Amino acid sequence: MRVEIWGDIACPWCYIGKARFEKGLAGFAHRDEVEVVHRSFELDPGRAKGDTEKVIDMLAKKYGRTPEEARGMEANVAANAQAEGLGYRSEGRDTGNTFDIHRLLHLAKARGRQDELLSLAYRANFAEERSVFDDTVLADLAVEAGLDADEARAVLADPEAYADDVRADEREAAEFGADAVPFFVFDRRYGISGGQPSEVFVQALEQAWKDREVSALIPLGEDGAVCDTDGACEVPASGAQV
Repeated sequence: MRVEIWGDIACPWCYIGKARFEKGLAGFAHRDEVEVVHRSFELDPGRAKGDTEKVIDMLAKKYGRTPEEARGMEANVAANAQAEGLGYRSEGRDTGNTFDIHRLLHLAKARGRQDELLSLAYRANFAEERSVFDDTVLADLAVEAGLDADEARAVLADPEAYADDVRADEREAAEFGADAVPFFVFDRRYGISGGQPSEVFVQALEQAWKDREVSALIPLGEDGAVCDTDGACEVPASGAQV
């Protein structure tokens, strides 16, 4: 069975959702027969390469909040991340265009190192003092993930390398009606939106495994917290499990 996950490095719920899904997968009896594929989705495709700003400033402008209120929003997301054992810096992070990251993730997919690079990129963006919007940092992460340094740099230097793969993923997301991430598709049969609790992912895996002859994509369960194409990320109450 295949599980496809559409997400963006800039999306905190994708970071949290990945951890929750992996916990759910670990509790699934047929986990060794599940192939996980990560798909590209850009939350801010119109932002130019190199145009970055601090997350707190972005949140304050987008929601019309004060900087202190924006910090409170980030603190609530951090509480959800930390509840999953994830590091999360609620101050000092950048946001920007993620197209190059997605292109590099497609190289990693071709070399069998996609999950390794994705995990490193999420950690760098949300937990460490490393900007994933810097080509030097991205090249270093690629090497840490087991990719060839020269090949990774060549991809970053060529804006068309793996660009069609990224766009193909995004077209598929649109065909499924996904306008927010994370978005999980189970064997092209069931779809789940948002960073659900791990138990929901176990239920989805079990249902999809049981009903493998179903052909239509069927929503399963309530929606969880997501980040949408307007850059808005739902923020539950502090410490809430979504």
